[in-house]
Amino acid sequence: MKILVTGSAGFIGFHLVKKLLNRGNEIVGIDNINAYYDVNLKYSRLEDTGIKREEIAYNMPVTSHTNEKYTFIKLDLSDRANMTALFANYQFDAVCNLAAQAGVRYSIENPNAYIDSNIVGFANILEGCRHNNIKNLVYASSSSVYGLNKKVPFSTEDNVDHPISLYAATKKSNELMAHTYSHLYGIPTTGLRFFTVYGPWGRPDMAYFLFTKAILSGKPIKVFNEGNMSRDFTYIADIVEGIIKVIDNPPVGAEKATSLSTAPYKVYNIGNNAPVNLLEFIETIEGAIGQVAEKIMMPMQPGDVYTTYADVQDLVNNLGYQPKTTIQEGIGDFMKWYMKFYKQD
Repeated sequence: MKILVTGSAGFIGFHLVKKLLNRGNEIVGIDNINAYYDVNLKYSRLEDTGIKREEIAYNMPVTSHTNEKYTFIKLDLSDRANMTALFANYQFDAVCNLAAQAGVRYSIENPNAYIDSNIVGFANILEGCRHNNIKNLVYASSSSVYGLNKKVPFSTEDNVDHPISLYAATKKSNELMAHTYSHLYGIPTTGLRFFTVYGPWGRPDMAYFLFTKAILSGKPIKVFNEGNMSRDFTYIADIVEGIIKVIDNPPVGAEKATSLSTAPYKVYNIGNNAPVNLLEFIETIEGAIGQVAEKIMMPMQPGDVYTTYADVQDLVNNLGYQPKTTIQEGIGDFMKWYMKFYKQD
């Protein structure tokens, strides 16, 4: 298969590209390398896959120096003309759209970035699939679509009509847009509602990254809602395994309407199915570092939720998904990478 992976300089995209290349797929990766967080980390991920920073220029294909089956192009999803040309030139078999403007709190500060990337950009992806016979589109949704749902674990059967951040609203919009294209044009689409992904090469704006940096620097950490929160922390390798299962198994439309739809369309939760209390998570980080942090207890932040907890039974039953990495193992792996990457003693 020739697969387009958008957001390939991002955390999940980088790991997915490596895994797909290892099994022999031909990959084209795109990313706009925006400055939402440290671009040096993004360039370092690319360099780890053989893409040299000095060779990167906008809309210019670069071939990996370590795997000729990997081509990277710096490109923005919202660039309609060049996105159209990309699809026409490469004729992909499948698309995995992981590129998005991420972050719940930042969506309150800079809403336009989310509309450009997550709405306009996703529309360009759908149009590319429509006009180029794409056999499967997998795209990133988010656990944030569940908003303030009280029932746990979160099920894909639950109502998700009440998002509490613009980020969540754009991800819910992606699911609606994908269903429309599946219905109208028969494009198989699968949305993945990710639950708090963590691990080596992760995003510096994520809590575990911020905690690690602060503790190692001897600085206090901010603990929101005084630690009365829990997250379904999911290790990156378990996430990538699930994504690949979905790429390899496009949904099939139903002959008779299921949930009022016959479209080849599916939405899955992809998480660990085991939420961890925030203070317990912090203790795990402290244990890995061997240092206890001073904690500043903070109130709940706008757009935040109290708990995330994924019901992944559909993914287990349909595709054999089985997350298996414990928090202790995952944080241990992250810490080894962090110490090496940031050259901490």
